[in-house]
Amino acid sequence: MTGEVLRLPDIEPSLVEVTRTQSPKQPPPPSSLVFGHTFTDHMLTVPWHILDGWGTPKIQPYGPIGIEPSATVFHYAHCLFEGLKAYRDPTGKVTLFRPDMNMKRMNTSAERVALPTFNGDAMVELLKQLVRLDKHWIPDQPGYSLYLRPAMIGTQPALGVGPPREALLFVICSPVGPYYPAGFKPVALYGTTEFVRASPGGIGAYKLGANYAAGIAAQKAAAAKGYVQNLWLHGPEHYITEVGTMNAFVVFKLPDGSYELVTPPLDGMILPGVTRDSVLGLARDHVEGKRRVPELTDKLVVSERAVTMPEVKAAAEKGNLVEFFGAGTAAVISPVDRIGYLGEDVHIPTGPDGMGPVSRPLWKLLTAIQTGAVPHPWSVEV
Repeated sequence: MTGEVLRLPDIEPSLVEVTRTQSPKQPPPPSSLVFGHTFTDHMLTVPWHILDGWGTPKIQPYGPIGIEPSATVFHYAHCLFEGLKAYRDPTGKVTLFRPDMNMKRMNTSAERVALPTFNGDAMVELLKQLVRLDKHWIPDQPGYSLYLRPAMIGTQPALGVGPPREALLFVICSPVGPYYPAGFKPVALYGTTEFVRASPGGIGAYKLGANYAAGIAAQKAAAAKGYVQNLWLHGPEHYITEVGTMNAFVVFKLPDGSYELVTPPLDGMILPGVTRDSVLGLARDHVEGKRRVPELTDKLVVSERAVTMPEVKAAAEKGNLVEFFGAGTAAVISPVDRIGYLGEDVHIPTGPDGMGPVSRPLWKLLTAIQTGAVPHPWSVEV
């Protein structure tokens, strides 16, 4: 015995085995795409075993995964996922948007449910290889992209609650169109107090399948009341946490006429969204004079602080509520025009295009960076 800690193999991109499909599909017309219903020809799989570490990465034809009915994912919800996009610019260059952030969050989620972690940089390289193979699936039209869905599941074929001894990391790809193909359409939210999305010390800050399954009944209840999505409110103070599956942003008008862009802090209940971080980064760089956001006011304060629904309601009544929006990978920015709260609707201003004076310029710059129209280190070439 030497006392040395045995390091098991991590993910190694140079070992990837590529098997091309013998039955390539014809990508459908872009106008027919429904989010998450069409998948490309190939997928990536990487197995893990507690005794062997990470195995050989394989890029192979898209198809069923063979796992046993006793696999831990089916019984104890050992399941996590990510979502990011690949874009093609007018010159044909394909880029990923901030993939390092997604891999960092994926590792954090894995730790929370006792699944294995991995080298994020190595996974980014494998994502690039997969996208290179299927990049022709990215529709050559403005607003379209290739949605990547990395996921990890526990596959140990045994019952009993405990850390899985086997796992599978896989990535599938889906061509997607603009979230609002006919222009921005503000949504109505239901201020949800009878269901709880997350609590301190729980799993709200992690991208786990269990987080999303538990919210579907609440979403159905909101829809039955005539609202599109939930606005998750926490505690007797009705703290705003998230908008459905997106991060929440509020813009207030301050007494001196300036605007305050507010989002709840990452307190353990809030998912650390990549779009959230990007919106905050662009806004702060603008305020600090590092990089201007065209058309955005200079009279702006950026705050990560607690915000309650009573504060939003009071601001609306006084005419100091400028806008309210959600931020996430799928929609990027999703404006809100009303919130059902304790039996009445709080109405929120929106512009002729559905957006507001702060979200509009931030959305323009962010999407320009994502699509390659504006160069930025966040865009990683494939």
